[in-house]
Formats: sequence, structure tokens, C-alpha cells
Amino acid sequence: MEIQSNFSLKNYNTFGIEAKAKKFVAVHSIAELKTILAANKNEEKFILGGGSNMLLTKDIEALVIHIDLKGKKIIKEDDDFVWVESQAGETWHDFVLWTIDNNFGGLENMSLIPGNVGTTPVQNIGAYGTEIKDTFVSCEAMNIATQEMKTFTNAECNFGYRESIFKNEVKDQFIITSVIYKLTKRNHKINTSYGDILAELAKKNITEPTLKEVSNAVIAIRQSKLPDPKELGNSGSFFKNPILLKSDFEKIHQKFPDMKFYEVSDTEVKVPAGWLIEQAGLKGKRFGEAGVHKNQALVLVNYGNATGQEILAVSKEVQKTVFEIFGIHIEAEVNVI
Repeated sequence: MEIQSNFSLKNYNTFGIEAKAKKFVAVHSIAELKTILAANKNEEKFILGGGSNMLLTKDIEALVIHIDLKGKKIIKEDDDFVWVESQAGETWHDFVLWTIDNNFGGLENMSLIPGNVGTTPVQNIGAYGTEIKDTFVSCEAMNIATQEMKTFTNAECNFGYRESIFKNEVKDQFIITSVIYKLTKRNHKINTSYGDILAELAKKNITEPTLKEVSNAVIAIRQSKLPDPKELGNSGSFFKNPILLKSDFEKIHQKFPDMKFYEVSDTEVKVPAGWLIEQAGLKGKRFGEAGVHKNQALVLVNYGNATGQEILAVSKEVQKTVFEIFGIHIEAEVNVI
């Protein structure tokens, strides 16, 4: 392990922001992680995974530890289910494709989400009607202060919409090192009811899709709407879809009868933030080197040389405009550093 100084993070964040780490080290095993943490107890630390869910607005005046733990395996299985474990540094999309290649069901709707496996429980990532909490069994995590390992079960993670214990009660206290998911081996629960999946399958005359066909449909949809971070810096969906009380939503809906929505409970409604941003006239709008993507209004992009501060300013302009028009506040899903 080599600790490097004044290290560029441009290739370690999907926005492609030029920011420097005061110190940087990549760890490839539990033993290396333990060694680095123990040797730098009094130093401020910044834990870096795939760099896909963050916006760097400044240099990181800390020791940046890049979690690069690799490996995946079957833990146990029965006739109906399989328990698979992935190390935190595995690329999420590659892991999803591996499960599909093995005909393991449950993650196919989350194909092509950027980032690494280790960050999936932190955000309770989700797409097209599924979330991590639906298949998550547990994760192993190292206590940063003591280097002791702890297992967090599904219930202990307190999952919510893009929320977990790792963003709240134990924020900055643990590093997730591996995750276990319980997936189906047969009688797969194919979920095609959300978004454009059915329409995409209909184009190919598919009525009883396989896991691979659902995954391919999701990939096609995402590629048509979302820019490749290697070509246009972005962090996927920048904003959460706001969840409103039905009583509040009904008042807004009277003024905007075309507003799209999804019922999430007897008392709450989810409104697509992308629809709000698009209706506010911001889809495709460019602000210098930063802007709102032309195909998906939820995505903010770096056209080449934007700073994190410039992208943050665009996000605040989007929030301000949406609130002025609809009276709805949209929160950032991306972590602003």
C-alpha cells in the first residue's frame, strides 16, 4: 500500500470533477484496511467507493481511502433461493450481470446503476419498482475507530427511500466491506409494471420475459435517457422523487391536473422529480459548463470543465425554480462534499 499525496480524484468521481486529495490510498483486503485505519487513527478520513453518488465541491483535506475489495461467491442455496456475497469494491452493474448469467433473480431491474456494491445499502438504491432492501440479507462493516467487524441485518439497516442507518445513526462510523443478497433460483418475481419496461419489451414482442430480457430492457431505457459518465460527467439521478402527504398533493394536483404521481401508501404519494424539472422548463438547459441533461431532467451533467461549485449552483437553481412553480421541494440524492 502506498499513500500518495496531493492526489487527483478526477478519475475517481463520475462527475469528472478535478479535485485533490491531501492523501490517497487504495485498499484491496480487510487486512490492508485494518492496517491503514489503525496506523492513521488521529487523521481525518474520507471513504471512497465508486465515486458515483457524490459531488466534489472542494479538495479533500483528509486521507482518502479507496475501497477496492474484489470477489463474489455463493454462500448457500436451496431449491428456491441462493445467498450470494459480493465484496464492496465490485462494480454494481458487473455484479448484477453475474447474477443474471447464473439465472439468479431479484436485481435485474437495477441493471446499469453506476457505483460499487458497497454503497448500495447506504443509499438503499433502487430502480423500476425494486430496491436493495427487497433482496438484502446483511452486510459486513468495519468500525473505523476500533477496526472491529460488525454484521448489519436488513432490519438493523433501517431502510427507507434512499435512506439507511449508514446515512443517519452510524454515519461516518463504519466501512461496508461485503454484502449478502438472497436471490431466487426459480419462480422469479418478474417486475415489469414500473416505468417504460413493458413498452420496451413490447417493441420486441416479448410477453413472458426472462431475467436477461428484463435487464436488457432496463439497460436500453437507461442508455436512451442517461449519459455515459465516461463521455459526459454525471452522477445518475441527482434528485430524489419527492414524497408528499395525499392531502398536500391533492391541493397541488388541482392546480396541475397533468402532474404524474404514484401512490406509495394510504397517506403518501410520490411525484417524479424529473417531470417537475421538465415542466419547469429546465430540461436540457445549460449553465456554462454545467447543465440539466437533454434526455433526462433528473440528471445534472458536466460538459467538460465544470467545477463542483458550478454543478451545485445548477442544482440549487433547479430546486428554487421547481419550488417557485409547484411549491414542492426536491432533495438532492447525491452527497455534496
